[in-house]
Amino acid sequence: MAEINLFFIFIGSIGFDLLIGDPSFVIHPVQIIGAYIKKTSNFFIDNFNDNKRILFWGGLLIAFSSIGLSFLIGKGIELFFLQSKNSFVFGILIFLGLSSCLASKSLTSSVKEISDLISKSINDKKTEKLVREKVQKIVSRDVSSSSLEHLLRSSSESLTENSVDGIFGPLFWIFIGIVFMKFSIFLPGPLSLGFSYKAISTLDSMIGYRYNEYKYLGFISAKIEDYSTFLPTRLVLLTLPLVSSKIKKYTSIIKKSYCDGRKYDSPNSGISEAIFAYTSNIKLGGESKYNDKVVKKPIINLNGDFCTKEKINLICHLIFRLQLLWIIIFTFIFFNI
Repeated sequence: MAEINLFFIFIGSIGFDLLIGDPSFVIHPVQIIGAYIKKTSNFFIDNFNDNKRILFWGGLLIAFSSIGLSFLIGKGIELFFLQSKNSFVFGILIFLGLSSCLASKSLTSSVKEISDLISKSINDKKTEKLVREKVQKIVSRDVSSSSLEHLLRSSSESLTENSVDGIFGPLFWIFIGIVFMKFSIFLPGPLSLGFSYKAISTLDSMIGYRYNEYKYLGFISAKIEDYSTFLPTRLVLLTLPLVSSKIKKYTSIIKKSYCDGRKYDSPNSGISEAIFAYTSNIKLGGESKYNDKVVKKPIINLNGDFCTKEKINLICHLIFRLQLLWIIIFTFIFFNI
């Protein structure tokens, strides 16, 4: 019975995230994790910037402590909920905690807002500056001198890449945790795995870079993120065409997406971008500016259309449909194990 209650809390948290997003009255776990990562990583950078070995072991400490603390907090709340016979207070904590692991509303809304502003034809410097600031918040590249076309492409790439990190990755691990609860309450549960994945994702976004001191400090974090996102990314690759108009070209779409996506350095982001690019028929990749250096990424879907407001809306619809499909599949699996 307890695991069934957790399952329905999980379903409710998905709906809450889709409709409400992150409520302003609740401290987001990412803020707490991020503050810890920032403080500890700054300590190692400020004091051991030239010592590669210490930076590496410091990065290992930061990664394991961030993930471990996140897991323990989540596991503690789960155990209190289960051992208190489904306490309402701890049920609410799990509900809000699971919802905070997902980013459907915040991710899609931020990109839609950017595409809406651009589609209205920017005629004044103030609006153009606002658009650049909004795009810069969701990408790591430098967009200060980007064209409007590049701003739309940057937004689309952020949406398609982060759909796994922010939505489907946590969904996958939360569901794995619910399944574990059917066997023992002491196994990793939905909140402990959800919080752990969120910590992994936050670590990667903050220190998982390949330049300067982060090359050593964030090495472990980047590798852990690669492995933890590997399966969710492949599941998105296999299931997204099922909810698109390209379903009749299922095999071809998957092959093309995999071939284009694997050209990227990351084993996951390229594939995530590619499957969305082919199902929505847009062209991604090309030149972008990072730290005063122009980087040319492989082109994905060479014959695809340019990114537009309509294409971004289509991608958002695909994300919603895929979530619905995953929920149906998860529900079937859960009640038949």
